[in-house]
Amino acid sequence: MVGTGIEIRASDVTRMIEALASHGRIGSTGVGRLVYTDAWASAMELCREWAELAGLEVREDAVGNLWARLHGSQDGPVIATGSHIDSQCNGGRFDGALGVVGSILALDALRRQVGRPKRTLEAVVFCEEEGSRFAKAAFWGSRAVTGGIRPEDPDAILDSGGESIAEAMRANRLDPLGISTARRDDIGAFVELHIEQGPVCEAAGVPVAVVEAITGIAHFEVTLTGEQNHAGTCPMDLRRDPMAGFAEIASGLIDHAHRAGRPAVTTIGRCDQEPGGTAVVPHRVRFSIDARHPDPAARKEMLAVHERLILEVAGRRGLRAEIRRLIDHPPVRCDPGLVETLRLAADRCGLKAITMASGAGHDAQRMAGIAPAAMIFVRSKGGISHSPEENSSTEDCVAGIRVLAEALRLLAY
Repeated sequence: MVGTGIEIRASDVTRMIEALASHGRIGSTGVGRLVYTDAWASAMELCREWAELAGLEVREDAVGNLWARLHGSQDGPVIATGSHIDSQCNGGRFDGALGVVGSILALDALRRQVGRPKRTLEAVVFCEEEGSRFAKAAFWGSRAVTGGIRPEDPDAILDSGGESIAEAMRANRLDPLGISTARRDDIGAFVELHIEQGPVCEAAGVPVAVVEAITGIAHFEVTLTGEQNHAGTCPMDLRRDPMAGFAEIASGLIDHAHRAGRPAVTTIGRCDQEPGGTAVVPHRVRFSIDARHPDPAARKEMLAVHERLILEVAGRRGLRAEIRRLIDHPPVRCDPGLVETLRLAADRCGLKAITMASGAGHDAQRMAGIAPAAMIFVRSKGGISHSPEENSSTEDCVAGIRVLAEALRLLAY
């Protein structure tokens, strides 16, 4: 490979990714590793063993995040890197896992090949990011670090079986009353390595990308209520048909995002109607909207257009419209200085890297609230993620970890 930089063994990457995937394995390539389950706990223990073998000082915080420290020779804010250990209910081997493996391998390689840093380095294995088990607990690990967990949350947040996240924590010898102690105020920079989860790197023909912004995510639940009636005897012009309203709204929302162009995206992922009979004009239609954009002004305008369309169609068709905002994660602009450092690191490794926005949310989005933050993406085969088909080549994974290690050397040495 052209260029200098820290050397990362491909065999280590393959071995560690596959070892981690064995904790919660589903079929040959799927992974179901939900926070505070047995598979999660055993995976965390494996990460602890790897970090200790790498000569790092390891500790667990109040929510179960694992921190592995390489002490620097000078006082000052910590340079941190890492990602999450949990997965989708039936996800893939690389989402989160690559950043976990990469952070430990990068610190191990720096310690062995360069020596003691000036600034302290830490690898973090976040306990949770996906919201797969506890839907309202997404980013639980990084929320704890950034002070984003309210005192009432541990008892109020439940999984599908009715168990609270407080109960799940106690089952793993973690005290929900101590969550506030996980907050950090000594982190000077955070860099997250992650698979892209999309097709942009592959389309550009590059193994890695530097992320300059992380998209804002808004989730809505919209309910259109009309009048149930007979499908044959009620004339079209006299109907108050919520399904007809939904069809017009869905087409309009998606068309707006399409015409706005990249990186605007809008998705209608779910639609339920009542009563759902073939020969019945429904009484009610309820559907979801997922709308994303990394630019704050463009996002605000896109959401306003969405709302205007919903209300206009509902009013014209004689429907009652209720719009509930379920999630509102604002977009985050990555730190420009860190972005330039990552671009320089890729160049020093002899790698061509594009700059792009992330269309998915990440822990770095939360960490940006307390420290400069940026991300490195690794090419995803076919742009597939949140699926057992998720895959990134070992060569690309090594490239991403080398860029991470070189960036940490620029920042900490």
